[in-house]
Amino acid sequence: MAKNTLLIVEDEAIQREALEAHLQEEGYQVLTAATVEAAKSIAALKALDGVVTDFNLPDGEGIDLLKHIKSINPEIPVIMITAYGSVDRAVEAMRAGAYDYQTKPINIDELLMILKRALEHKNLVSENMRLREALQERFTAKGMVAASPKMQEVLNLAGRVASSKASVLIRGESGTGKEVIARTIHYASPRRDKPFVAFNAAALSPTLIESELFGHEKGAFTGADRARDGRFVQANGGTLFIDEIGDIPVELQTKFLRVLQENYVERLGGHQTIPIDIRIVAATNKDLETMMKNGSFREDLFYRLNVVSLHLPPLRDRKADLLPLCDMFIEKFASENQKEITGFTKEAFDAVMKYDFPGNVRELENMIERAVILARDDHITLNDLPPNVFDSTQERPLSIGDGGLDKQVEALEKHLIITALRKAGGNQSKAARELEISERKLRYKLQKYEIV
Repeated sequence: MAKNTLLIVEDEAIQREALEAHLQEEGYQVLTAATVEAAKSIAALKALDGVVTDFNLPDGEGIDLLKHIKSINPEIPVIMITAYGSVDRAVEAMRAGAYDYQTKPINIDELLMILKRALEHKNLVSENMRLREALQERFTAKGMVAASPKMQEVLNLAGRVASSKASVLIRGESGTGKEVIARTIHYASPRRDKPFVAFNAAALSPTLIESELFGHEKGAFTGADRARDGRFVQANGGTLFIDEIGDIPVELQTKFLRVLQENYVERLGGHQTIPIDIRIVAATNKDLETMMKNGSFREDLFYRLNVVSLHLPPLRDRKADLLPLCDMFIEKFASENQKEITGFTKEAFDAVMKYDFPGNVRELENMIERAVILARDDHITLNDLPPNVFDSTQERPLSIGDGGLDKQVEALEKHLIITALRKAGGNQSKAARELEISERKLRYKLQKYEIV
């Protein structure tokens, strides 16, 4: 694995050499400079993964170097070193785009932790960008919303697995977008120019599932008036996405497993073997581990499918994605219905944010389509939303059935924080004063409850 390249900018030779030695011991490739101009010259010639710079330098200030680095590549994390107690300078650096700062004397262990987090974040952003760029016009990244940390992790893992041949099992509640992720993996893979074939095993009889997957010969069953290729053959060279894999009957799972192991398929009622080369992406909202224990899902098939597992969080746990998803669907359905809809009224958006969306992204999409059709103005109002969304915003008494004391305390705490933020117009300092807690504690709570 290639080493991360760091640039250390420090005019004090002893400090510079000590930092260089520590970082080299940690496996980093280290470049050093004593002035702003020398650092700029290195940045022009070298691909940097991170920069650690003093604030005071002989020919300028570290913040000037920070701005220069950000003009080259805004994704390069810059960590500023300031004199002890220089809070104003630290704040100035953070506003200018610094990832973090440290005061002298430097705590090397803390610096190493900051660098680790900064580089992990940079790599995550870079991989997500590469994945989006890899998607074809047939399925652009516009359909993928990953503003929340949880969805960024999913997209990052999808990007890393896309170039492989590994089978992928996507898990999550109904409506979370499992097919969207499957298509993302396909169109970011070397198989992007081959077919993507989707099949939903739910609500089909065993005979129909077998015929749909494996195909059939003429006369194989009543109504089979001609031979037909199944989904395995239709997806040859590409990707076969099987939704609701847990609904495939046990008696067909053995035959399914044989196809994966031997890479050929036989049509129903036939004996000719048809070679295939496919990648399987499966999805389910069922507890396959429990199904294995009760014998309704084969253990060997599970491990064959579960080479890489992706878990899609429900929409209620990724509220940071809610606003961009709303914007995307409003734009889509406003265009389809030739209407000028620019967003929600304040009351309608408040109701949407408070709603848990048990049907996840699919329910949100249907809700937005309905609202756009019903809207009489350029904003969606409460009256345009389904009654259950509006009803969910009404306060109700908590009970033990709502999850016990700890869950109720967390719910109340989250409600108070959101209320304080709204009252403060999003200003965290004012909200912290309203709640009579420190800003640091408020930031911790915002991260804990994923409040944006």
